[in-house]
Amino acid sequence: MTPADLSSTVLHAVRRAVDEDALRAPVPARVRVERTRPGGRGDYASAVALQLAGPAALPAREVAEILRARMAGAPGIGRVEITGPGFLNFTLDAATDAAAHSALVRQVLERGTRYGHGDVLAGVPLRFSHAREVRAAVTADVVRRLVRAQGASVRISCDGARDPDWARLGITADTHAEPPVPAPVPPTELAHAEPPVPDPAPLAEPAPVPPTEIRPVPAGAAAGVLLARLGPDATRWGLLRPAGHDRAPLGDELLVQGEGNPLFLVRYAHSRARALSRGAELLGFTGGGGQDAGEVAFGEPEALALLAVIADHPAVLAAAARHRAPDRLARHLEAVAHAFFDFHDAASPLPVGDEKPSAAHRTRLALAEAAGTVLAGGLSLLGVSAPPYL
Repeated sequence: MTPADLSSTVLHAVRRAVDEDALRAPVPARVRVERTRPGGRGDYASAVALQLAGPAALPAREVAEILRARMAGAPGIGRVEITGPGFLNFTLDAATDAAAHSALVRQVLERGTRYGHGDVLAGVPLRFSHAREVRAAVTADVVRRLVRAQGASVRISCDGARDPDWARLGITADTHAEPPVPAPVPPTELAHAEPPVPDPAPLAEPAPVPPTEIRPVPAGAAAGVLLARLGPDATRWGLLRPAGHDRAPLGDELLVQGEGNPLFLVRYAHSRARALSRGAELLGFTGGGGQDAGEVAFGEPEALALLAVIADHPAVLAAAARHRAPDRLARHLEAVAHAFFDFHDAASPLPVGDEKPSAAHRTRLALAEAAGTVLAGGLSLLGVSAPPYL
């Protein structure tokens, strides 16, 4: 069961409680579930009961009891507990969870770098404007990629003429400043004397969508200066990784090839995943598209941790799009990279020594390839290259 599946299950329980008049509260559009923190109960937790307690005029623990009763025996959920003031804690069913893990890996490998793209903003017209400043331009460019990946249509405008160096950063825009209003077309004279047919009443024009301003803390340097010192990938990452309200550190640490540099860590994890595929091919086996995952469970804790962050990827993309926050995606890619290396070091996807390739190796390789796919897709949305060799 993925976090999205669990969220849907909890939301269904809320709707059922409202329909049965056991809970008098508005049904939320979505329910947020999160991995439990170290030392917490179960696999996931939700604060939905605390969210509904006020509108329902009930104590949060009573709301939690109402929801727990309606989730008992739900497919994929082994146990539901109530902790603290009214948190719902979920322990997933191990057998169902193994099947879900297998399905998740296959889904990632089938969808490729489009895994996590969705339709939460489908049909929503958006407009953004930004200052004539490199960090604002890069942020607007990535916000456009993110909202389009969630189905929105979007236009970008800049307060002034574009900096020619932005093209070297891969920045494109629909408009720069507002487009001029076209001159009215003079009516064509009729060639006959018959009275003109009156025009039908004009349809009401839809209200224009006001642009949302994208104004992160300025970079303090021009695009050309940053490109000359850092190159396009490090420049984009350095501008995007901090939250927009924070200053962007743009020092030479962005070029360091070591684990202390998050950009290097993410790109190296991707290249290492690709190297595993090449190594397996030389040994005569493949990941099998995750088909063996149903036979050999992902039993190692490190594998389960990697699966968890991969499962979180669609929700992260949707949140980054809704909040216009590319930094959320950058931080998530760091989490995927750390989880990948923990998994890689704990359970090698390639045979070691005299080992022969087995179903376990194919399962691990499929998971490693899924992680590499998530990293490649996320870097692409940020406009940062993901080379297969590093």
